[in-house]
Amino acid sequence: MSTLIASFDLPPTAASVPVARRLVRELMQAWGARQDRDDAALLVTELVANVVDHVGGSDCLTLEATFSEDWLRLGVVDCSPTRPEVQELDGDSVRGRGMHMVQVVADRWGCEDHRGGKRVWFELRPQRL
Repeated sequence: MSTLIASFDLPPTAASVPVARRLVRELMQAWGARQDRDDAALLVTELVANVVDHVGGSDCLTLEATFSEDWLRLGVVDCSPTRPEVQELDGDSVRGRGMHMVQVVADRWGCEDHRGGKRVWFELRPQRL
């Protein structure tokens, strides 16, 4: 199987969250990816929203997608070197669950340095039929 790759530069604004979600769903359909589209869309929503909410004045936000050997890898690149943290769940807080969801739903995930900023990524295996 060949490797399929896509990359999209988006403005780091709230309007990019639904755009990223739609792009992921459309790519998955076009590529015939068998991963759960709702899971992929949910996790991309969290990663893009983290950039919008926590990175602030950054001029960069890139959504990356790779599909190879049945694995789907989605990543979000921004210009801040500050890494996300998986916070302890707090039932009284209305925020702070995004990276916990990534940790629980993704088959693999991580964060790596990228050109003075970072790339936060996750991978999903195909759904079992």
